[in-house]
Formats: sequence, C-alpha cells, structure tokens
Amino acid sequence: NDDNSVAIAAAGGIEVLVSLARDGNEAQKERAAGALWNLAINDDNRVAIAAAGGIEVLVPLARDGNEMQKVLAAGALWSLAHNDDNRVA
Repeated sequence: NDDNSVAIAAAGGIEVLVSLARDGNEAQKERAAGALWNLAINDDNRVAIAAAGGIEVLVPLARDGNEMQKVLAAGALWSLAHNDDNRVA
C-alpha cells in the first residue's frame, strides 16, 4: 500500500534495502530487490531509490545474480524506468 511505501522510505528503508541488495547474502539480495521493486511503484520512491544508488546496484544484480535476483532486479529497474530522470541515469 502506498502509505506503507512512504513510511518505509521516510524511515530510511530505501538506503537499507539498497545496501542489502549490494552487500547482503543471496537471500537478502533477493528480498531487497523485491522490496525495491514494490517501493518503486511510488513516484517519490523512484527518485529516492535512484538517489540512494539503487540503479547502480540493481543493474549488476540483474546481470549477474541468481535467477530470482535477476527477475526481481529487472522488475525494479522496469519500475524505475517510469521516471524520466532515471531513464537518463
């Protein structure tokens, strides 16, 4: 739900999830990518995920991760691409 997405972002959750997607174990990377995909449904969160370095973390995960990590990272990137500024990044 959008209220929860906003609350997670406001609590610093995006930065934590980007960090887990980059540095976590295999399961943590998978779940972080999925959570970022869900959070990226919100316009403001798309901007925040990009600002937190999420694109730079999700691209290699989509390329080199396990099968589920690839699916979830690609989904998150797909959602992030709905922001015009992110398309240029």
